[in-house]
Amino acid sequence: MKDFFIADAAKFDNEIITSYFVLSSFQVREKKMGGQFLAITLTDKTGSFEGRMWDDVADPIATCAEGCYVKAQGQISKYQGKFQITIQKLRAAAESEIDPTDYLPVTRFDINEMWNELRGYVEQFSSPDLRRLVFAFLDDPQIAAAYQTAPAAKRLHHAWIGGLLEHVLTLVRVCRATVPFYPEVDPDLLVTGAILHDIGKIRELSWKSSFGYTLEGQMIGHISIAQRMLHEKVLSLAPFPEKLSMLVEHLILSHHGKYEFGSPKLPMTPEAILLSALDDLEAKMQTLRSEFASAAASGKSAGEMTEWVRSMERPLLDSRAFLKDEQE
Repeated sequence: MKDFFIADAAKFDNEIITSYFVLSSFQVREKKMGGQFLAITLTDKTGSFEGRMWDDVADPIATCAEGCYVKAQGQISKYQGKFQITIQKLRAAAESEIDPTDYLPVTRFDINEMWNELRGYVEQFSSPDLRRLVFAFLDDPQIAAAYQTAPAAKRLHHAWIGGLLEHVLTLVRVCRATVPFYPEVDPDLLVTGAILHDIGKIRELSWKSSFGYTLEGQMIGHISIAQRMLHEKVLSLAPFPEKLSMLVEHLILSHHGKYEFGSPKLPMTPEAILLSALDDLEAKMQTLRSEFASAAASGKSAGEMTEWVRSMERPLLDSRAFLKDEQE
């Protein structure tokens, strides 16, 4: 079974390790001087790193595929600030060798507790129509099962089992705490948007042995999927207020905030403007936490910036750790 995790790579710098991973990307490339090599990404529940296999690649090419479990032996090293592995041996792993919980990261919170808390907020709605609409989703057995386990993203914020629920619940809490300052905002409508804005991700993403995109996710995307799901539920609840349905649909279509971020519409209601801002904030703060953890795992000191964070177009500094280190 697995005894090396990617988060521990700093402890094994320049050492040879043997362990099991998910083969999350797998490319066969041509060497400049002839022959082939493998450029791969190995993943477990603590993270991922890049790997290169320069020799004896025929068997792995024939027996391994993207998304499968593998046993790998290779040397850990650091390149441009990131740990990687130069692989000497690679083979597909047998099912008996694998414990699936070693490979997909899982929320640190109790899923049942989060689910019950989310449902409790819906119970408090003063709008019976919005309560009816949201429970049409939450009471659907297939939707509920996927909602409780889905990640919120493949790589960015909340990319772990239960990540979607964790993200949404945190967003709902933030919405409820913020809305008293904005009397223009309908609280039930805002929270409905928070709960449903990413509902399409349960069909956009896949999360069996690794996180990826379904064909529907690649071709349609979670915003359009959510729009379709909303139409289906509204039809099943007929009669349902047309104006209310349109406002909820607008929240889904505009929550990315800008056209260049993939938003079909710009936020045009008080609820949509606030939801888009708070959703962006919540995602950024979780990205920040993950980057701080990754920097610490790679051996960076409290006074060093993280690596360049592509999604935020900047490196980051953990100010609390920086000040604590100075005080000590």
